[in-house]
Amino acid sequence: MLFLLKKIITQFLTPTTIFFEVMVAGLILLLFTRRQRAGKIVITIGIGLFAFLSYPVISRMLLRPLEHRYQPLFLSAESNTSNDAAASVARWIVVLGGGHITDPKIPVTSQLSHASLVRTIEAVRLHRKIPGSKLIFSGGSVFEVHPEAETMAILAQEIGVSPEEIVLESESMDTADQAQRIKPIIGNNVFVLVTSAAHIPRAMGLFAKLDMHPIPAPTDYGSPDCQALYLSDFLPDPGSLVGIHSALHEYLGIIWSRLRGQL
Repeated sequence: MLFLLKKIITQFLTPTTIFFEVMVAGLILLLFTRRQRAGKIVITIGIGLFAFLSYPVISRMLLRPLEHRYQPLFLSAESNTSNDAAASVARWIVVLGGGHITDPKIPVTSQLSHASLVRTIEAVRLHRKIPGSKLIFSGGSVFEVHPEAETMAILAQEIGVSPEEIVLESESMDTADQAQRIKPIIGNNVFVLVTSAAHIPRAMGLFAKLDMHPIPAPTDYGSPDCQALYLSDFLPDPGSLVGIHSALHEYLGIIWSRLRGQL
């Protein structure tokens, strides 16, 4: 019940939903009350918020504090950071699911969300750099027919990973649940934790709270360092709303986890 409540509340706090709620409130004032001025002001605020948050610079400002807290692993052949050294002898690579659908009529690459697709590919890349490692795909079915862990594992096998090198955790509902269910598999061993860069600060905290020893492996960046300027940087971009959504989801998730004593 608590999980469903969290999911419902979260849906009402996404950027697009907030814009819709504001615009509907303004229309109600205009169409069904005599507060015409108030209705116009509310609609203007909604349009202004939509335009303001659609600019890429706003999305990047919100994402960067989350995404650049940890450095990715094995950035180059010459890379030799302390985390690279620790990861090179890790036995496990844990991959957290980030959303999927079940539709056998489309390729597995289209059944995974963008986040899950990138996480899976990054995990396979790291698996090939860490001899003897095994992949743990984590993610339950939630509202779908098949667990997400199975879908990610199918993709990994199709791009060359042996079934013997894969372990599934297919019962979890969210990140905190993933940490609880993965701990008995890993024990006290050091492991590589693969998830989206915006998500990794919260994920690292949830696993560390259980006295586990994750090595961060962020991927799926929404605010990369880009030297060049493009025309799109100065125009509203629907992709920026996706970044805003990711950032708000993580900030709200951090608050929720702290309130529950999980961080």
